[in-house]
Amino acid sequence: MSVIDKIQSARRPLFTFELLPPLKGHSIERVYAAIDRLVEFQPAYINFTTHRNEITYKERSDGLLEKRVTRLRPGTIALAAAVKYKYNITVVPHILCGGFTREETENVLIEMNFLGIDDVLALRGDPQRGSRIFIPEKEGHTHTFELVKQIVNMNNGKYLEESLEDTISTNFCVGVACYPEKHVEAPNIETDMENLKHKVESGASYIVTQMFFDNSKFLRFRDECKKIGINVPVIAGLKPISALNDIRLLPQTFHIDVPGDLVSAIKKCTTDKEAREVGIEWAVMQSRELIKEGVPGIHYYTLGRSDNVARIVKAAF
Repeated sequence: MSVIDKIQSARRPLFTFELLPPLKGHSIERVYAAIDRLVEFQPAYINFTTHRNEITYKERSDGLLEKRVTRLRPGTIALAAAVKYKYNITVVPHILCGGFTREETENVLIEMNFLGIDDVLALRGDPQRGSRIFIPEKEGHTHTFELVKQIVNMNNGKYLEESLEDTISTNFCVGVACYPEKHVEAPNIETDMENLKHKVESGASYIVTQMFFDNSKFLRFRDECKKIGINVPVIAGLKPISALNDIRLLPQTFHIDVPGDLVSAIKKCTTDKEAREVGIEWAVMQSRELIKEGVPGIHYYTLGRSDNVARIVKAAF
């Protein structure tokens, strides 16, 4: 059953979460341990992030810099397949525009189809580290809606090589991201909403929000979606505060606001453990309120740690 089928047939809001692939050279067992803490709450699906190649420079013995290209967290599709068949659960790998050509994207989607993975979250991705603007690959996509269209084309049996005959049609369910507080690169909220509408009109079946800490901003955003004709389900994305530095780093990294009450509560903490407890309490409050507001689901960004999410879900669902 695809993600959109699960949303439409659910009798209560869905609980879902996101995990990162292990760092290169690390074991898959850490991912399994994170999932084991949450399976009792019957997650509807699990998202797995993907990452583009990163460029780093290492100083050589002669003083010159040597350019290196590496991917620190490979294995998204293999990891998703392993989890799918180990836990008999729906998995949703991320697919990026950034760092990938259209041909590479098509090949990854073919692999997913062979593995029986029919759900995908289509994202543009961040600019390359050190760059202020997003630069696509020479034969890649610039915008998410283009990536969505490529996936939908494959659902219609249309591949990049037009001379192919008797092609099969895939059956991908496509989700996309949205930003209740506006994407950092959008000049205004109106433009950002039109960009989102374009992604939906290109074939996205549902949308998942960036993390937010103020439910009123999510609710206003949801209302705006309806006003401009975006009628697909909007999944609320939450990230529990887990360390003292989160109130400084999260706004810088994700360009979001942290409410004054939450900032004040974190500033009273003296350890990461205390801040983590505040984060759990705040996320429980958010989750309960969102469930009352009738969200189709809540998606938790775990960053690989699931013990706090287990406590939140147990208290809120």
